[in-house]
Amino acid sequence: MRITEKETGISGHIIRLYWLNTEDFTDEMFWDYYKKLSSARRQKTDKYRFANDRQLSVGAGILLDKGLSYYGLEEAGVQLSYNENGKPFLPDFPEIHFNLSHSEKMVFAIFTDTEAGCDIEKIKPANLGVARRFFCASEYGYIAGQKNKTEKQEAFYRLWTLKESFVKSTGTGLLIPLNSFEIKFGPDICMDYIMEDNFANNNLDIKIFQNIDNAKYYFQSYIDNGYCASVCLRVRDTALMKL
Repeated sequence: MRITEKETGISGHIIRLYWLNTEDFTDEMFWDYYKKLSSARRQKTDKYRFANDRQLSVGAGILLDKGLSYYGLEEAGVQLSYNENGKPFLPDFPEIHFNLSHSEKMVFAIFTDTEAGCDIEKIKPANLGVARRFFCASEYGYIAGQKNKTEKQEAFYRLWTLKESFVKSTGTGLLIPLNSFEIKFGPDICMDYIMEDNFANNNLDIKIFQNIDNAKYYFQSYIDNGYCASVCLRVRDTALMKL
């Protein structure tokens, strides 16, 4: 089974990214990995009714183990805790920040040294009704203004994953409505909140994120193999002083 890895940097912070496609699982591989994971991960996996959900759960454990191996740790040897909104963290290793996401058959994980969030989604036909309801008017207009169906789909999932990655980076979950903040695209906007763009074959200019609090948010996004993934780093003032 192949794990795709990438290392990138945003505003002085190194991010390690990992992708895993659970379509590569055989029954033997699944059970071999299952047995190596922590009892907490196995118990979580056992609660799922459908095989695909169990595979995604084990896949998340594998990527957690892979990411932790960089720090000389193992998934089965660390304790996971969860904040009041369900975001996982490592109480014994506060310097290690991570986040997990999955969609369809793909699992995505990031590791870095500051608060972060990530999201991955399978690209499907865009539901403009969802965009109209849950996105800001300008974001809906950006999607609707794309030239064709393919561009509308990519624009929808770019915005969706960017917004979800931001929400997850704050650790507040659904307490922040998706239409309460705005992702903007364009060359003539304040550069304080830069989104570094890694989409292939696009002609977008500089992108920024509108300020929500006293932290700064930095983004990267990716489209590959029919999936869109985004990363958001939340850099607090105390961290900014160290850059």
